[in-house]
Amino acid sequence: MPELPEVETVRVGLARWVRGRRIARVDVVHPRAVRRHLAGGDDFAAVLAGRTVTDVLRRGKYLWLALDSDDAVIGHLGMSGQMLLLEAAVPAGPHLRVRFTFSDGGPELRFVDQRTFGGWSLSPGGAALPAEIAHIARDPFDPAFDAEHVVAALRRRHSGVKRALLDQTLISGVGNIYADESLWRAKLHGARRAAELTRPVARRLLGHVSDVMVEALGQGGTSFDALYVNVNGESGYFDRALAVYGREGQPCRRCGAPLRREPLMNRSSYSCPRCQPRPRRRSV
Repeated sequence: MPELPEVETVRVGLARWVRGRRIARVDVVHPRAVRRHLAGGDDFAAVLAGRTVTDVLRRGKYLWLALDSDDAVIGHLGMSGQMLLLEAAVPAGPHLRVRFTFSDGGPELRFVDQRTFGGWSLSPGGAALPAEIAHIARDPFDPAFDAEHVVAALRRRHSGVKRALLDQTLISGVGNIYADESLWRAKLHGARRAAELTRPVARRLLGHVSDVMVEALGQGGTSFDALYVNVNGESGYFDRALAVYGREGQPCRRCGAPLRREPLMNRSSYSCPRCQPRPRRRSV
């Protein structure tokens, strides 16, 4: 699933191309793409027709189009969603789910989703911040992000530190890839209890979380296949800089030990057995 750098890359592209444009028509090609709009696809399209996009904003892995009606359209990429800006003459592919046409006749916004796990929903009065996603924590790209607050909250968690990093109510936008990369940089195993971290160690870990996502953003995010692309259909290149994720058996770039893959939280976690030793089991 796309994580913070990938969603922010898409947001920046959308802001460039759709901010200030008036929606002329919305075509819901597949009802599942607007399944959270209980009134259905026709109503979704009718509500948006004639509205102007005033901004494109994001909270964690969700982004939304703020409208001149003070409402918002929330979008989520899911596992395979793409938000593409394409000329009207470009043929629709087999996975087109929603099409936004604008009154200026410029590029259309097309939501393409092979697996149809992503989608759009309407948030009445949600232009500033949709109530549906207000519970999601801020992320390191947010100007109001309070690192010390997150450090304190992290050290109150009795779960493993990776589980804590993936909790979107603690810090948003971090997924499996960037959690593993940050933990490698901090020399911490993901099963280490968050409550056992000293304040300096927790601060250092959070700094690595921020650094790795800033670096990924600079490369357009991470693309392992053709499913994640930016609004121009281009892949990100941060996968070339990954230190541990997806590199099972390859040498650690710090110590040379073969990297391991192990199950953690029903996911594959990658780490270095030498740099990131597993925590010792507590004696009963």
